[in-house]
Amino acid sequence: MAGSVFDSALFADLFPTGDVGPLFTDAAEVAGMLQAEGALSAAQGALDVIPPDSAAVLARAAETVTLDPAALARATGTNGVSVPALVSAFRAAVGDDDHAQYAHWGATSQDIIDTGLMLRLKMGLQVFEDDLKSILTRLSSLAEDHADTPMAARTYGQHATPTTFGAVVALWGMPLVGLLQELPALRSQCLLVSLSGAAGTASALGPKAAEIRAHMATSLGLADPGRSWHTDRTPVLKIADWLSRVTLALAKMGEDVVAHMQSGMGEVKLGGAGGSSTMPQKQNPVAASVLVALGHQQTALETALRAGAAVHRHQRDGAAWFTEWMCLPQLVLGAAASVRTGLKLADDLSPDPARMRAILDDTLDLLYAEALSFALAGILPRPAAQAAVKALSREALETSTPLKRLVARDWPDLDTDALFDPLAQAGTAPTEARAFVRAVSGLS
Repeated sequence: MAGSVFDSALFADLFPTGDVGPLFTDAAEVAGMLQAEGALSAAQGALDVIPPDSAAVLARAAETVTLDPAALARATGTNGVSVPALVSAFRAAVGDDDHAQYAHWGATSQDIIDTGLMLRLKMGLQVFEDDLKSILTRLSSLAEDHADTPMAARTYGQHATPTTFGAVVALWGMPLVGLLQELPALRSQCLLVSLSGAAGTASALGPKAAEIRAHMATSLGLADPGRSWHTDRTPVLKIADWLSRVTLALAKMGEDVVAHMQSGMGEVKLGGAGGSSTMPQKQNPVAASVLVALGHQQTALETALRAGAAVHRHQRDGAAWFTEWMCLPQLVLGAAASVRTGLKLADDLSPDPARMRAILDDTLDLLYAEALSFALAGILPRPAAQAAVKALSREALETSTPLKRLVARDWPDLDTDALFDPLAQAGTAPTEARAFVRAVSGLS
């Protein structure tokens, strides 16, 4: 097995990362750092901090030079960061020492690494937004089509009261709507350029440090933090938290689908369900199980990120920074695999309304016990009504007699047809399904 399922040829279709995967490769990291170096040189040239002709040469080179990550490995192992080797290789690729000497002028490794990371996260968040909208389009269609499709709601795994499949789908989708609505603020507050120099004081960048940083931010499409955030990992942690909540929202959908597909229920079907090597009757909810597993991994990784990477000692902490490098890419790729798998699951999912109704009809009408207690409360004091319903429910279980028949015997004046109508007793379920559909249609 590969060290990570996201880097595995064997598991590539089980844990697909889509367009996010290529953003977290060595080549992509080097490209992001070169882009940061190019923007730094261009900004310094525009502000006459370095010679404009040298800045132009360096900015062009940053767009065209290709560096081999493997060639940077030995120096990275010694230095603990890849930027010294990258800058040396970049200067060598430029060739002209008169221009090359101005590369990386006044910056520190963390400025380049963090800015390059933010550039990749910026692209990644766009992919996440597009994929989540695709998932919501499919879920919205399901919710609209089945807003009035009754089924049993369950609490603690037990039958509770009637709901509708559309409302169940809305419960899966509304957290995703909220996460999409958070994206503008997340981008503006967390996708930041970094330029603060060796110890976060911009001492080698000169009096125009703030102007250089602002110029870089504009050219790269990142926000200018107006400060050093070398040891303040809040931007990274907020993005990681958002990714984790995406993964957990989809894990909830996966968990429910696994339950609804289990033997004896069969309330939903998957067009792409997996098979067994020895049991031909099996239709395994593979994609749903992947979502649940990714949720487990994401929770553990975010805990490790917060425990090991959130607090830096002094002005930079190697161990905290290394922990971030180990955890954050896996968090991003896990979320990417989750949205790709969630999209497949949403596309393959279809409910079985007949099976849902059969389960409702096979509960001895006990899902209506709550409604019955309130109906009787219009005739009896509330405690007496509750006691009467408990007694009738016991009798229904002991004699296998539907509750509706017992109520008709003891309370013939009650309108049992309305009382035991699943859609009439589904409360706000249809409304919530349609509210979700409207929420999705309102996304920009």
